[in-house]
Amino acid sequence: MLVLLEAVQLSRIEAMAEKSKSEEECEAMIHKSFRTPMVRFLRERLEKAGCGVGDNFFKAVTCKQQMAGSYVRGEGVRVCSNYVRIQDDVNLVVIRELIHAFDDCRAANLDWSDCAHHACTEIRAGHLSGDCHYKRELLRGFMKLRGHEQECVRRKAMKALSANPNCFGFAAKDSMEAVWDVCYNDTQPFDRAP
Repeated sequence: MLVLLEAVQLSRIEAMAEKSKSEEECEAMIHKSFRTPMVRFLRERLEKAGCGVGDNFFKAVTCKQQMAGSYVRGEGVRVCSNYVRIQDDVNLVVIRELIHAFDDCRAANLDWSDCAHHACTEIRAGHLSGDCHYKRELLRGFMKLRGHEQECVRRKAMKALSANPNCFGFAAKDSMEAVWDVCYNDTQPFDRAP
């Protein structure tokens, strides 16, 4: 059974690699994402918060880890060209990572190695980005009518926390649960969750 699951995962990874974009194609998709209302809004809010993000803040890269993108303090947003297929994938990555950048900008003491801090920004990114919208979840094979969004946010936050070497096992889960209410209900820079 385990071998079958590994084969399925491997075939998914191979299929992703076949459909992945070159870094140049991905760069063009990143620049196209700048025209979407949500990306424009987040870039404006970062500017107002004193953390301007120019076009060079975003970069298409080939990633070794299986992930769509990341935000790195002092470097900006990286979109993994080998794990994005369509414009919507790129838009979503840019939005999620801009939410992380906003959190990093507004919290002078955000410590990415602190599980509670990391959990909070992952909860906010999952909740505010639209990544856990029921239509996206349905396309991923998660068919739950009620409570799907919070379940998705928890699942994605745990996945991100598990990649943090300082947050493993119960530390990740306990940290997420400890900050859940405050962070899930924090909708800044939006007036309410989009």
